Amino acid sequence: MTQTQATAFSQNFAQVRFIMVQPSHPGNVGAAARAIKTMGFHQLCLVNPKDPNVLQHPEAQSLASGATDILAQASVVSTLAQALEPVTLAFALTARARYLGPPPLDIRQTAELSRQHLDQHAGQVAIVLGTERVGLENEHISLCQYLCHIPANPEYSSLNVAQALQLAAWEMRYALLSNTGVDLLPHTEGKADPGKRLASNEKVHALLEHWERAIEGVKFLDPKHPKKLVPRMQHMFVRNQLSQDEVDMLRGLCTAMIKTAKAAGYYVPETRRDMPDEPKNMQE
Repeated sequence: MTQTQATAFSQNFAQVRFIMVQPSHPGNVGAAARAIKTMGFHQLCLVNPKDPNVLQHPEAQSLASGATDILAQASVVSTLAQALEPVTLAFALTARARYLGPPPLDIRQTAELSRQHLDQHAGQVAIVLGTERVGLENEHISLCQYLCHIPANPEYSSLNVAQALQLAAWEMRYALLSNTGVDLLPHTEGKADPGKRLASNEKVHALLEHWERAIEGVKFLDPKHPKKLVPRMQHMFVRNQLSQDEVDMLRGLCTAMIKTAKAAGYYVPETRRDMPDEPKNMQE
């Protein structure tokens, strides 16, 4: 990602606003802040909350769980119209079909349209969520450009408002990340695990000799009638391109097999040649 792309990417995240209309439960406000921060967004706006001091409420602070900075910078306004003043594209999140109102989209379409809008315009996008009990009223919906639906179980589509916000924030994040080349999976910051490197031929051949001694010691291999057992196992090990950790693990198994065979009084042949680099603490 170029510096220009990174700047635009960061700006897009900064231009997404999550608006909760008349929230009544402080815990939901705190959980919403946590969801917003987890997905990399910043803006939370509350419209006429039941408790004017909800942002400082102990339950909100507790359920924010490290996202208290989102609560600290959240805005509180009296009306949805005020919350939408800087917004250029708003989506009303609702579970119910509406006979009158803006066109409906599902949550994934909403996120993709938001991405396109932010890429093409210097505006803001808003996801508007209603009260815990009844959701958004028609007058709220009329202020938005689109309806937004989460395709939940039609027989029970009721979602907690903070859960709904989490889903919306995730879809929005995924859409914004989709064309950036940013890795979507966790990584180790470039720190390679040496044990995952492929084992050298020398180590694999040493394993094969150790393995042959072990299976002969436990009477799985009859040296007088070996048939094709040993070459088949050799092919298996070579074909699977063992890592260094895997070779060490199998040699530890060989050591345990040989010790067990000797303890049982079985004859175990001596090594046919020196086996270099046998792992420490795996000696016979």
